[in-house]
Amino acid sequence: MIIPVRCFGCGQVVGHLWEDYKKRVEKGEEPKKVLDDLGLERYCCRTLFLTHKDLIKEIARFKV
Repeated sequence: MIIPVRCFGCGQVVGHLWEDYKKRVEKGEEPKKVLDDLGLERYCCRTLFLTHKDLIKEIARFKV
């Protein structure tokens, strides 16, 4: 849904990097290079970004 503020595995703050990552990947850059440039070296942090599916717009349509 929404990218977590901290990595689940190591606790590093990663939430602020999501927008940059998303924009650069959409422009056609290779995800590995973008993650390296953003300083995400640990597997747990990289997995968080590579496996994240942005569903906020789909879920926001429904009222609780």
